[in-house]
Amino acid sequence: MTASLTPAKLVFRTDGTPYSPLHDDVYHSAAGAFAQARHVFLQGNALPERWRARRVFSVLETGFGLGVNFLATWAHWRADPARCERLHFVSIEKHPFSQADLRTAHEAIVADASIAKLSRALVDAWPMLVPGMHRLEFENGHVTLTLVFGDAQHTLPSLWMRADAFYLDGFAPAKNPDLWSPEVFRSLTRVAADDATFATYSSAGDVKRGLTQAGFECRKVEGFAGKRAMLVGRFAPRWRVRRYEPPVALSVSERHAIVIGAGLAGCALTERLAARGWHITLLERHHAAAREASGNPAGVFHPMLSRDDSVASRITRAGFLYTLRRWSMLETSAWRPARGSEGLLQIAESEDEARAFAQVLAALGYPPEFVIPVSRDDAARIAGVPVARGGCYFRHGGWVDPAQLCAAQCASAGQRLERRYGVQAARIERSGDQWTVFDGAGQTLARAPVVIMANAHDAARLAGLNHAPTRSVRGQLTLVPNGTLAGLRVPVIGEGYAVPLAEGSTLAGATYDIDDPDTALRAEAHIENIERVAQMLPSLADGSMRVPIEAGEFLTSPTLTGRVAFRCVTSDRLPMIGTLADETAAIADAAKLRGAWPRDLPRASGLCGAFAFGSRGLVWAALGAELIASQLEGEPWPIERELAEAIDPARFLLRALRHDAFE
Repeated sequence: MTASLTPAKLVFRTDGTPYSPLHDDVYHSAAGAFAQARHVFLQGNALPERWRARRVFSVLETGFGLGVNFLATWAHWRADPARCERLHFVSIEKHPFSQADLRTAHEAIVADASIAKLSRALVDAWPMLVPGMHRLEFENGHVTLTLVFGDAQHTLPSLWMRADAFYLDGFAPAKNPDLWSPEVFRSLTRVAADDATFATYSSAGDVKRGLTQAGFECRKVEGFAGKRAMLVGRFAPRWRVRRYEPPVALSVSERHAIVIGAGLAGCALTERLAARGWHITLLERHHAAAREASGNPAGVFHPMLSRDDSVASRITRAGFLYTLRRWSMLETSAWRPARGSEGLLQIAESEDEARAFAQVLAALGYPPEFVIPVSRDDAARIAGVPVARGGCYFRHGGWVDPAQLCAAQCASAGQRLERRYGVQAARIERSGDQWTVFDGAGQTLARAPVVIMANAHDAARLAGLNHAPTRSVRGQLTLVPNGTLAGLRVPVIGEGYAVPLAEGSTLAGATYDIDDPDTALRAEAHIENIERVAQMLPSLADGSMRVPIEAGEFLTSPTLTGRVAFRCVTSDRLPMIGTLADETAAIADAAKLRGAWPRDLPRASGLCGAFAFGSRGLVWAALGAELIASQLEGEPWPIERELAEAIDPARFLLRALRHDAFE
């Protein structure tokens, strides 16, 4: 189970230096935080010189602390006209500060006006103190900070990136030995680029020996502010012991991708790739975007809770938090999809489940701005109508108009996007480093080095995958007439869901009919939706529901309307996101791949997928798009490697190989 976070406590010594009572050590020398960062970490890693002429440069830091090293690095990047195109800064922190304490600390230690501006941006973007990875973007995405909240001994092995420089900064080894262990140093070598360098304030003999044994060449140089020595060095292993080389960018002749499908998945991909300078050709069989499940009047977004903090819960939490940041960035750029911002209630299905919610929240230690347990009375006050039971309240959950979101994402891509709507992709073919997409008549629709399947039910067929099984699930929504739930203020989920819409009606849903292709509205499905909502909101069952709920009445009454759409799901209810496997090559080598891991599988170069999002497209689409963009660009991944492997489209092929299915 994921460990809860214990925030750092902000304390100042009498000389004004920030101090950690937990580690009995200072965060920086009394001679100056930013001067120390420049001397130790920037000069120690030969920066900014080493990032020049690079498109992407990545730094990995082992202790974020107050963020001084990040701010100093960002400031030098801004001041360097020959800077790299994109700077990635990945930093691990077991005990992050609260936003309020971080602001207080920066007000005390930041004197330079130019850095103060960066400090304010960092504090304003500071994430909720929730375990996991949090990706923050600055400078229109050219500077990316990925914060990893958790114990480095557990989180470092889960990172997947190519680090060009290491900032080893986690208090003195005698005060915080866990961060200077051989296991930590071995984790660094797993992600080190061939020319990676490191720097640290420490010059301890144990640190030097540990780094040397891990494959780094070390030397002592003059320390900061009169300190006799500090260590710097480079990655120079005497022999290669890595099973997997760190990720690199896909080699392409042009940064051009074809995205097939203009729903939530495809439009999120369009936005994320265009932000990195890619040209996108967006193919859609309908004559407009968001015409299938992404065309519902509203969709709810919220995290998922589980007693064991399962993989699905972790992926959904990561997607929820990343999505909130992406939408905020869209809104500051003038593209503002309609969405509710009053929060979302999850009503427990029983009193036992209500108690379980409270126990889970207490065990995981989530901050109140993320989620709080609520009693029935508290839930009713938040909802504005009576509720059946208590549950939990997600302050930043809510609803959004999916079609408006898709439009905003496409608009943000600007001239980098070519829309081709009303065309049907029937076949793809690779020649050289180019993929060509053909229609049913054999005419070329588009050609590019990269094709991404974001077309739900048709993705596996078009990509030629025999081991990426999905199923179709029919979902019928019901529009409950104006005035029926007039007081409902926030979306409510549980047995079903109810979303208050702007014009006064309520969206209720949704049925879950596996392998049911019927596109017509059905009276019994409306009844099912209303009965489920009534289990959460009793006013629908106490006689105040003045709409026909009998099938016979519905057949002769136009009162209830709705919409039918089809979800694409997998058997494990997780999405398919990432580079697709070369199934032909894998099956031909099945004997050797019987004990394979995901990174052992041969991949179809330039062919990716983002599909099977089920009912969670709103929380998975943006994160999935960021993961694929990071994979294509050779950038640090935005989620832990084990989570990426759990949603890898090749996971079902891998299971078949492990079970000798091809003998």
